[in-house]
Amino acid sequence: MTSAFLVVLALTFASFTGLTKGEVKVEESTITWKGYKVTGSHEGTIQLMDGTLLFKDNKLTGGNFTIDMTSINVTDLESGEGKEKLEGHLKSDDFFGTTNHPRAMFTINNVEEKDGKYKVSGDLTIKGTTHPTTFDMIVGANTASATLKVDRTKYDIKYGSSSFFDGLKDKAIYDEFDLNVSLKF
Repeated sequence: MTSAFLVVLALTFASFTGLTKGEVKVEESTITWKGYKVTGSHEGTIQLMDGTLLFKDNKLTGGNFTIDMTSINVTDLESGEGKEKLEGHLKSDDFFGTTNHPRAMFTINNVEEKDGKYKVSGDLTIKGTTHPTTFDMIVGANTASATLKVDRTKYDIKYGSSSFFDGLKDKAIYDEFDLNVSLKF
């Protein structure tokens, strides 16, 4: 009886305040990444484990996401042509250290809406280190998309960074990488 009462109370509160929650459909959502080096770039995918977007009166107000760092996949190389080697290196302690840090997280702390676009600010946690980040997000009918740049060195991922190592020349890897996120909910 108490559980039923709490459910009714929660539903009544959500209806009264106009709050709604959009559970992200992880199997229909995608995250692609692209990293750059002096001599070119590499790209791939990474899987979302779960995610929620919060709305009040149909306007985005918050959310949180968990990313499976062990799912890092390289899509611009074929098997046997360096794909497995690069994936292993990205999962190693030189980069994302997925054995000790299998998850990354993002929590939305603030949202500003202007002309149907949102400026989203929140905390991104990678390798146990959290930093604020801000990016633009477009929200449509049960979809949301965003593109953001992440400075990997803020998360103690310094391998091949000319910001920390001299003499790398054409072996240098740029500090920022791109994430393109497409969500269905």
